[in-house]
Formats: sequence, structure tokens, C-alpha cells
Amino acid sequence: MGSRSHNILSILEDRTNEFSDRIALGIRTPLGWKEFSYKGIGLLSRKLASHLILDVQVKKGERVAILSESKPEYGACVFASIMAGMTVVPLDIKLTKYELTSILSDCEPTVMLVSQSFVQLALELQKEITSIKNIFVIDEPSYNLGLTSIYEFPNIYECKWRHRSSKSTALIIYTSGTTGAPKGVEISFANMFAQLSDLEIALHQILPNRHVTVLSILPMNHLFEMTVGFSTFLNFGFTVYYTQSLKPKDILGIMVEKKVDFMIVVPAFLKLLKTAIEAELNNSPKFVKTCFKIMYTAAKFIPSYTIKKLMLKKIHDKFGGHFMGCISGGAPLDVAVGRFFERIGIEVYQGYGLSETSPVVSVNTNRRKDLASVGQPLKSFDAKIDENTGELLLKGPSVMKGYHNQPELTAEVIDKDGWLHTGDIAKICNNGHIYITGRIKNMIVLSGGKKVFPEEVESTLEKSEYIAEICVFGMSRKFGSKDGTEEITAVIVPKEYLYDKYDDDTVDKLVKEDVKLLSQQLTQYKRPTNIIIKKEPLPKTTTRKIKRKEVKQLVDV
Repeated sequence: MGSRSHNILSILEDRTNEFSDRIALGIRTPLGWKEFSYKGIGLLSRKLASHLILDVQVKKGERVAILSESKPEYGACVFASIMAGMTVVPLDIKLTKYELTSILSDCEPTVMLVSQSFVQLALELQKEITSIKNIFVIDEPSYNLGLTSIYEFPNIYECKWRHRSSKSTALIIYTSGTTGAPKGVEISFANMFAQLSDLEIALHQILPNRHVTVLSILPMNHLFEMTVGFSTFLNFGFTVYYTQSLKPKDILGIMVEKKVDFMIVVPAFLKLLKTAIEAELNNSPKFVKTCFKIMYTAAKFIPSYTIKKLMLKKIHDKFGGHFMGCISGGAPLDVAVGRFFERIGIEVYQGYGLSETSPVVSVNTNRRKDLASVGQPLKSFDAKIDENTGELLLKGPSVMKGYHNQPELTAEVIDKDGWLHTGDIAKICNNGHIYITGRIKNMIVLSGGKKVFPEEVESTLEKSEYIAEICVFGMSRKFGSKDGTEEITAVIVPKEYLYDKYDDDTVDKLVKEDVKLLSQQLTQYKRPTNIIIKKEPLPKTTTRKIKRKEVKQLVDV
């Protein structure tokens, strides 16, 4: 990236010139594909930046909130805001008006950029948040309810860009599951550069030196998507397509049509895809099932991904025939799911990170056989384990500036020596590979003082063919001799097909028997003593993580 790499604006310019006519970002609309070249996204970004500087007259460091689903214009909004010297606040579109009001009161943006779907909500929010002076629509003009579209701004592209110091805040990311005061993670330009250079090294190990087409399915307010799926991939000159639907059928359609090579995913999506493949196999003629079984069994002994792909060509054709693999992050990967994809010839690279580290800490690029590992820390990180608590501590140039407006909270997670306390329990092996084993705050303490991590219990019970979702936690006993001590509770949502076949009582019985059977793989004290069966899906964050706290409230009545 050369000597200009310490200035994000020069990177933007370099990439725009270098990959000029190549497609940067695209999305399927009801009217067909809408695609922007690198040059096109550069022009739209400059046009918006010029308007913000010349007409709106924003000042350096003012905040701009973006409320939109992922689409090519989103990228132009991020670039334009940076050119104009503003700090970007990407908002989670799944939050309620109440949650958004709380975030916007905390960061006080002066400008809001919204997609057509959220115009109404933006106007309502503006009534409550006095700092918001301007709202612009990022889609092409149609019925914009009296608001101006960024496409309608004057065609001025030559405005002088505003440079800011590497220590200044580029992004404020509000983490999911905010309770009470919202937690805004401040990411500086220096944090972003450290990630770009670290990920450049990691990606060279994963992806070949050629033009790669990526399908993006994570929201842009997710820092994993913003840093890797957007900034890093564009830095490499890749083409990124967005999808408006998470249905496997629609996603596979785009993968075939656009010959997708790679994806960034959360584990829940891989699980969904595996289930879709298995459902299709189950409905296939007997000889197809038998063929698959033979090939799948044989693939275990074949190291070459190319040969595995040829053996299981029918499945690969459904993915478009070009799909090489994905980076999985945001939650722990179910090893059985990872193994399934590896076996059929698709590489799954488990990563680990948190918003507070901008966000990627490690990616398992070299120990392919060991899917439980999240890999070695990226080049700029130092990692160690706290001897007393088993917590993973991290240090490096990607560690956030701090929480916006919350110095006390920042001091709780970043100690005086600069180590970030992750809240994750982990172990680091001799070869430097990290294994995440649980969360400190989820830990269950039993009456004898024994400690249990729900993640370990969940990963054992998840192997049941009957379970769609599971959440394990400690519940206090309110009576008897053990009053006040915690017992291990498992809340389980059975797979839908069971209810088509059996009545509710039979489903309950089947699931509970299977849980008891699988629990035998765990030490006696780690086995759930309280099993609750629910029909409705469990509450989740936008990245499909189950909200443990809310599940607990559901059953703790």
C-alpha cells in the first residue's frame, strides 16, 4: 500500500484510479442489477462530500448517522462523510424508535442519510433529536416525501477534502444488545489502518491473487462487515454484491448468476445453508442420496478441495460452481457445521473479534484441521490470558479509542497498561492459536462453587438432530434447601418438522430424551437439570445471536 497508506483519502483515490471501470458494488433491484464501478462510486462520494462541505457547511468532527439497509449508495455515504471530515454513525435498522432515539441523543448527529424505506422513521426521529438539521435520501429520487436525494445534488466533484489526524474518530459503532445507556465504540483512523494492513496479510493467505466476487449478507452497521466486507475487500479491488433477502434460495440464485467466490458470514447463516442442502437431499431420489453418502464419506480422506468439488459437483453447481469459502465470525462456529462445508470442498475460516478491536483479532488461516480454533492473533496484536480469571486480554493499534461519552466504562475494559479485557474466556496454545471457551458474564456458579460455561453445554447439545435453537443459563432456585443457588437450565426450540409428525407431548419427550443422552458426554454437574421446550423462535440480535438475558426473562416468571 506504500507510503500514502496512512491517509484513508489517498487510499480511496488510489483505488478509484487503479480499478476505475471494474464493478465495485452492486445489488439486484426489481428493475434488474444496479452496479457501480470504482469510478462511479468515487464520483457519487465526491458529489455528496462537496454538497456537505459547500452547501450544508458541516464542520470537521460533526457526526452523520446512516439509517439504511446495505446497498451500494451506503458505501458512497461512508466515503463522502470521511471526505467531508465527518464521523460516521451507522445505525442498526432493526432497532426500535426508542432505542434509536437513545443512540442519537448520545452522539448528536447534524446530518442523517436514510434509504427510502426509513424516511418516515427518520422524520419522526428528527422531531425528538434537535441536533439533526438535514436529512437526505440515498436512493435515486422517486417519491421522496419532500426530502432531497443525494442524486439531485449539483455535479460538483472538485471540493477540497478535509484531512483529519489518525487519532480522530472515523466511526462510532453502537454495539448490539444495548441496555441502559447505549455503548458507542469509537474507532479511529489509526484503528482502521491497523486492520487494513493486518487483514491484507491474512487475506493473502486465504484468497488467490486475482479478482474476487463477494456476496455480502451482513448489515453495514456491523463492524465486521464495514471493516472486512467493505473496506478491506474494496482495498483489494474486489466486487461486492448485496442481497435484500436472506432466504437460501435467493442467495443461491445470486451466487449462480454472479459467480460468487467468497462470503463473510455469521455461523447461524452456515447452519441455515447446511439445513437447506440436507432438506433438498432428503427429498431427492434414493440413488441420489446413496451417491451423496458414498462421495461424502470418501471426501473425508481427500485433502484436495479441487477433487472434493469435482466429486460433489451437483452441490457446487447450486452455489454457482465458483464458491471457494467464507470467513465466519460474530459468534462461535459449530464445528460440525464447519466440518460439513470443509468436507464438501468449501473452506470455512473461523475468525474472532469484537467491536472494541475494530473488530478482527484473529482468523484461522493455517490450521485447517482444527476448526475449533479462531487462529493466531493478527500481526499487530499482543494476546495473553489473565492467570486468575482465564480472560483473554488484547493490546494493539486496533484497540478502540474508548466508549463515546463514557470514560468510566472505558476504564473498566481498557486497563492502565493498555490491555483490553475482552470478557471472553480463552486458552492460547503453544503455537499461538486461540480457543474461545466461554463468556465471563455468562458463567454459571453452582452451589458447590463449581463453574459452568453455558457455551460448552450448548455446543454438546446442539448435536441433537431435533434441536433448532438452544440457550443455556443458570436460574436461581427459589425454594427448598438449595434456595438461591443456580441450576442449569436449557431452553430449547425443536425443529419444525417434528410438530408435523408428532403431537406436542411426543415432541417434548423425544427432545428431552435426546438431551439426556447427549448430556452424558458432559461431567455430571454440567448437565441441565431443568429443560424447557418452546415453540416460538428465541429472541435474537441482528447478527442472529440469541439474547440470553431476554430468554432468561421469558422463562424466569
